[in-house]
Amino acid sequence: MTEQTARDEAIARFAGSNGAYYRQAFQRIGDRRGYTPSVNAAAVLLGPIWLGGRRLWSAFWPFLIADLLAVVVIAFALSGGASTEQGARAERLERLAATRLSEAKAANDRDSTSTIAKSLTRSATALEQAAREARQTAADAKAGASLILALGGGLLAATRLGLGAIANHLVECRFREWRLESDTAKSGFSPLHSAGAAALLAILIPIIALHFSDRTLLDAFPSDPAWNSAAAAWLDHVISSISATLAPAAGALTSAINGMLGLLEAALTETPWPVVMAIILAIAWQLAGFRVFLLTLVAISYLAILGYWEKSMQTVALLGTAVLISIAIGIPLGVLCGYNRRVAAIVRPLLDFMQTMPAFVYLIPVIALFGIGKSSGIIATVIFGIPPVVRLTALGIASVPPSVREAAIAFGASRSFILFKVDLPTAAPSIMAGISQTILMCLSMVVIAALIGAKGLGEDVLHALQYAAQGQGLLAGLAILLCAIVLDRMVQGRRADG
Repeated sequence: MTEQTARDEAIARFAGSNGAYYRQAFQRIGDRRGYTPSVNAAAVLLGPIWLGGRRLWSAFWPFLIADLLAVVVIAFALSGGASTEQGARAERLERLAATRLSEAKAANDRDSTSTIAKSLTRSATALEQAAREARQTAADAKAGASLILALGGGLLAATRLGLGAIANHLVECRFREWRLESDTAKSGFSPLHSAGAAALLAILIPIIALHFSDRTLLDAFPSDPAWNSAAAAWLDHVISSISATLAPAAGALTSAINGMLGLLEAALTETPWPVVMAIILAIAWQLAGFRVFLLTLVAISYLAILGYWEKSMQTVALLGTAVLISIAIGIPLGVLCGYNRRVAAIVRPLLDFMQTMPAFVYLIPVIALFGIGKSSGIIATVIFGIPPVVRLTALGIASVPPSVREAAIAFGASRSFILFKVDLPTAAPSIMAGISQTILMCLSMVVIAALIGAKGLGEDVLHALQYAAQGQGLLAGLAILLCAIVLDRMVQGRRADG
């Protein structure tokens, strides 16, 4: 048996009754490089139904959405487009104008010189003018419905023709996968899956048509406002109960954070500014080199000359406290996640929640538990900033080559030696990247933390937003930006200088 004969038999088994068609199509595709023009009539006519029957799910959903979008546009045009809403508005205005006109006539009959009569007459005239304009807008929209209908038909035709043009290539790719894997689920045409796709279209298309035939029928989800009120009341009760239960622990945590913050803030603000500046510049030179030293000098000069020195030191104290807490919790937790997959599986959804939840939302339970003040701002900042250091520490530990650990174990290394002398040094670049990202994310919370009583540069930005002071807001925002850049370069070390 020749190779071509074996391929033809494989195509026959794969394609079933359409084996002859696909044998010719695959032959044309194989004879050329790149895209070979071809049109699959069945794919053009059936669209997503054909894709479902061939179980090409990666292409099924995009083409299904495109078909439904075209149906929506067509149904919208057939229902009159925007003229329906404008016509309904014109009718409401006409009814209101007629009512107002009758009221004006009655007032004129009583006293045509009265202020009420004149006001009602002007109101009736204005309503009649608005109704005429709405009628004209509805007529213009109705005239444009034919263009929208053509757009929807063109979209449907383009979608189907595009599917027909790539259908044989999709099937040929599936055929090659089938030959490599011998997976029977990838061969033939499945009437069951095709019927499922057809049933899905048979459900969705009438719903779209029904909506546009009577737009009030499916205008909004049939929800009960009482459910929202009941759920909110239940959450209020739960948060109040948790707050009362955790009040002693919350008070102790708040006191500890305030003590740490107060000590750091006093060190930065009470120490004479030349001393603090000299220490910051020396640290920048020592950690990151001459270029970062110059950048730090420019940033400090900007903060000092424009009067942001004290507030910037308050911001650094707030940031330093939040970052220290984040690192103290995040690195051990990341190491544990890197070693233990079960712990990582539990922690990962929590980190996803902390990163995806909008910051303003989790300010609510923070305020409920800890009140308003700097400590609440730090706790909110920690929640927002801790995920990067946990994720990147876990990634660094998990990425340590097993051969390195095996070599250390072969020389009799203990667990603590492997952790501190092998794993952590090897994972250090990833951990430092996590610390850098945590610093930047914590600094981005400065303005939000100012909403709940945290001081610093965020307070100036907040005032600028409240009073529309664009210049002040830009100057304070640039000060925050300079702090972020300097801290990031200092944490990155001499790599930023090279």
